[in-house]
Amino acid sequence: MIEGSCHCGAVRWRFDGQPDGATACNCTICRRYGALWAYDYVDEGIHVSGATEAYIRGVAIEFHFCPRCACVAYWRGLRLEDDGRRRIAVNLRLAEPGDVASIPIDHFDGLDTFDDLPRDGRWVGDYWF
Repeated sequence: MIEGSCHCGAVRWRFDGQPDGATACNCTICRRYGALWAYDYVDEGIHVSGATEAYIRGVAIEFHFCPRCACVAYWRGLRLEDDGRRRIAVNLRLAEPGDVASIPIDHFDGLDTFDDLPRDGRWVGDYWF
């Protein structure tokens, strides 16, 4: 289990288990947020708590942030999947560094091709400095 929280502690999340990767995306919003995302489904592998504000991006996704300290905590899909579940991803930068350092980085080209790119051998721990 991995836990994360915004800077002031008002918004929290829990990821049950260990993510198989952390996604670094270069889309117009993710590159500005600098987030590293770990994915699952609402109230299955990921549980969130605390009041948030949301920025809705297009018709598919909403980004949630703390209204007090402004940390981006997670994004959530606006639509349910075909199986009735809702996709969610938490920002691993809100976790303690040692808890996520050994998670490999996946790259997603959200700017041009929308392709998953090959891993390059970097880990979350390589992104802290």
